[in-house]
Amino acid sequence: MSLEHWLAFVAASSVLLAIPGPTILLVISYALSHGRKVASATVAGTALGDFTAMTASMLGLGALLATSAALFTVLKWVGAAYLVYLGIKLWRAPVSERAADLGEAEVTSVKPFKIFLHTYVVTALNPKSIVFFVAFLPQFLDLSQPLFLQMVVFEVTFLVLATLNATLYGLLASMARNTIRKPKVQQIVNRTGGSLMIGAGLLSVGFKRAAV
Repeated sequence: MSLEHWLAFVAASSVLLAIPGPTILLVISYALSHGRKVASATVAGTALGDFTAMTASMLGLGALLATSAALFTVLKWVGAAYLVYLGIKLWRAPVSERAADLGEAEVTSVKPFKIFLHTYVVTALNPKSIVFFVAFLPQFLDLSQPLFLQMVVFEVTFLVLATLNATLYGLLASMARNTIRKPKVQQIVNRTGGSLMIGAGLLSVGFKRAAV
């Protein structure tokens, strides 16, 4: 693989990752509502979810989704419904005076592992991501060189960039949370984040295979 191919892939991936999608909205919402500890769990879930989606693409699931309208639709609706469910749950999350006063030292009732699983499911079950990788990766492959090694390098590169991107969004959101102490403001943050997740879920229903 030439350095030019790799740099082009890094540049294109960085631009695409900088645009917040459903997963990043989930990272931001959880970081705002629960703090930095939970933000790290969402970053881990995002990384594993992207790894699952990219690996599935290389194993042929992406090509199957691109040709099977029924399978694509099923995964699309499952992912959308789950996002809406998480959004409603966050929108209704209670905020107490005590939790607001504790700040970063707050002991949240939400287990990081559970949020890790939420983020992983949202990322891994997004059929658009799987099909996207099938359409995106070949543009940077050098057919004169071994393909498997190139795909591994691109996958590792993308995962590193995606993890750094999610970490940055999570840290910025958790830092913003540190300035929010009033329960009323926390409630607004939770409901805003929940509404964004519900909106992302509803928008994902409109994803079409032809759009990839």
